Amino acid sequence: MRLTILLTGATGYVGGRLLPLLAAKGHLVRCLTRRKSSTVNVDLDGDGEPDNVEIAVGNALDPESLAAALQGVHTAYYLIHSMGDNEDFEKTDREAAQNFATACSEQNVQRIVYLGGLGDSSDDLSKHLRSRQEVGQILRTSSAMVVEFQASIIIGSGSLSFEMIRALVERLPIMICPKWVRVLAQPIAIEDVLAYLTEVLDHPVADSVIYEIGGPETVSYGVMMQRYARKRGLVRFMIPVPFLTPYLSSLWLGFVTPLYSRVGRKLVDSLRNETLVSNDLARETFSVVPRSIDESIARALVFEDKKFAETRWSDAFSAGGEERSWGGVRFGSRLVDSRTREVPLTAAQAFAPIRRIGGQTGWYYGNYLWKIRGFLDLLVGGVGVRRGRRDPESVRVGDTLDFWRVEAFEPDKLLRLAAEMKVPGRAWLEFEVTETDGKSTVRQTALFDPVGLRGIIYWYSLFALHELVFSGMLRKICRAAVKGSKQATSGK
Repeated sequence: MRLTILLTGATGYVGGRLLPLLAAKGHLVRCLTRRKSSTVNVDLDGDGEPDNVEIAVGNALDPESLAAALQGVHTAYYLIHSMGDNEDFEKTDREAAQNFATACSEQNVQRIVYLGGLGDSSDDLSKHLRSRQEVGQILRTSSAMVVEFQASIIIGSGSLSFEMIRALVERLPIMICPKWVRVLAQPIAIEDVLAYLTEVLDHPVADSVIYEIGGPETVSYGVMMQRYARKRGLVRFMIPVPFLTPYLSSLWLGFVTPLYSRVGRKLVDSLRNETLVSNDLARETFSVVPRSIDESIARALVFEDKKFAETRWSDAFSAGGEERSWGGVRFGSRLVDSRTREVPLTAAQAFAPIRRIGGQTGWYYGNYLWKIRGFLDLLVGGVGVRRGRRDPESVRVGDTLDFWRVEAFEPDKLLRLAAEMKVPGRAWLEFEVTETDGKSTVRQTALFDPVGLRGIIYWYSLFALHELVFSGMLRKICRAAVKGSKQATSGK
């Protein structure tokens, strides 16, 4: 039966991955977003947005917008969380959940599916876990049947907890480990969480129910760090200490990981509680067989290779704010320098100088610096910049461009180069052009996947040089595009 589904949090980490799965089942999926300009991940077959996905602009803190979004909805997914807000997130979560429960009752929604947090309610729960469970209680005041999945740590490229583990292990060969590193949990792969969230649609629900979900292993954060280090071929030493408060830990996390300190503090505070599954109800009800920790980590790393961050926890507006350019921010295992410029040209005009980059054309800015880098690469046994390029005008996947190789190419839209110079990790340089209303936005992104501390030191030691070269390159590329357009118009 085709259902009308409301999906909240469609631009967030879990919701962004759940959306195409729901759409692929043939249901009509309505995405609740706070901004009309929000983009959601619904390109199922490469042909663009399917016709069974629609956008509803609204906010859980605006009851009137909820009423409109929930009209005709059978099942509503509640994937809203305010942990990234500066304000009292418990109060915000409480208000949003109450508004949603009331609106679902008024619109006769049959079922609410909620992803909450695992933890024994009889314990002294952290504010974070207490809020997650309180939201579930509030949703159950609705006339709709509520299916609540309480999850332990979610392992997946882009998840908040996994990114913390990844960043700590990648950056620190020696780690000072406070008590929370030894607290037990039952980590679960993001794929298994999504399997539960989609399969629930096929199960009739006679009453509200809570399912505790987790993986087959009970481990600590420390063990997960060691498992991750082993997968990456890194040796890490962990020194346990009996101190380091959540506040100090959050400041430390803000310094060495991608986490905002305000988010890190709330996360670390929640790590004092064990998150263990106390019954087998979920496994008895669903066909999902949770993956092991090693398989979950391996899949997260493969996913990171396959596609640079399909979704991220920081994609949610509540955590990351508006879209911006980045100059060295860490996303996943990669360090990113991304910047944009707008030009009054068509995509074909803006892309023309990008298509010609390298070889005799050069790199538009600091060519002498590129030559020095090529010479240094030759000294350590690399390919240098002597290879040039096959053709000065056209490129195709597999071509060499000096010490880069074309990894992806879409005419007038995308050029991604993979580095073949000697670096302590892997590097890419990507150019993307998008056209809107006769204007084009050129995005230039440098990505680096460092191996261990040496790779991180390499990136940050060149940070100032990258800032100079990458900003100059984008500026000169756009200038060349405008100049080429004018020359073409004048017939020169």
